[in-house]
Amino acid sequence: MADRGWVSTRLIEAAQAGDRESITAVVHGAHSHVRRFAEHLCASPQDAEDAAQEALIILYRKIGSLRATGALASWMFRIVRNECLRRARLLFDRYDEAGAGLVTSAEEEVIRRLEAEIVAQAIRELPDVQRRVLIMRDVLGHPGRVVAERLGLSNAAMKSQLHRARSTVRLGLSNAAMKSQLHRARSTVRLGLSGKTDAAGGRTTPESTGA
Repeated sequence: MADRGWVSTRLIEAAQAGDRESITAVVHGAHSHVRRFAEHLCASPQDAEDAAQEALIILYRKIGSLRATGALASWMFRIVRNECLRRARLLFDRYDEAGAGLVTSAEEEVIRRLEAEIVAQAIRELPDVQRRVLIMRDVLGHPGRVVAERLGLSNAAMKSQLHRARSTVRLGLSNAAMKSQLHRARSTVRLGLSGKTDAAGGRTTPESTGA
C-alpha cells in the first residue's frame, strides 16, 4: 500500500520497473510532499528549494533502488533531511573560514578546526526548529523578527528556541574542552613516565637513581 496522499502503488511499481512515464508521474506527485519536508527541515527558503530539487533528481534517477512501494515517503524524508543537513554544514564551514585569517600558529589552527567540528556536530544534532533558528540567526545573521516570521513562530518562541540551541551548543563545546584537557593531562603523565626510561628500555626506580 502506497503512502497516503502520494501516488498509487501500481504507479510506483511501474516506475521501479523503469517505465519513464511512470517515473515522471511519481516525481510530479512527490513534488509537493518533498517541498513541504524541505521547508520544515532546511534553514532557509533557498536551501529548501535547492534540497527539494536535489531530492527529486535522486528520486528520478534511483527509484529503482526503492525496496518497498509503501516506503516512498520515509525514503524521501531521509533524502531531504540529509540534503538539508549537508547544506547547513557547508554554510557553517564557510562561516568558520571567515575567521581563519586570525589563526597565528599551527596549534591554534588545530584547535580552531577541532572546535568547528564540535560545534558543527552539535548543530547537526539539534532538533529541527532549534537548528533552523540558530543557523538563520547566528550564521546567516537574519534579524530575530525575520527568523520568527519565516518559521511561523512568535518572537518569544523564537527567542526560547534560540536560547535552547545556543545552550546546547555551548554545553557540547564545554564538554569537549574538558575531554581535551583530560587527554592532554594523561599524555603529559605518560610522557613524563617515558622520560624516566633508561637507554636499555628499563624503567628506573627512585632507589636506582639514588645509587
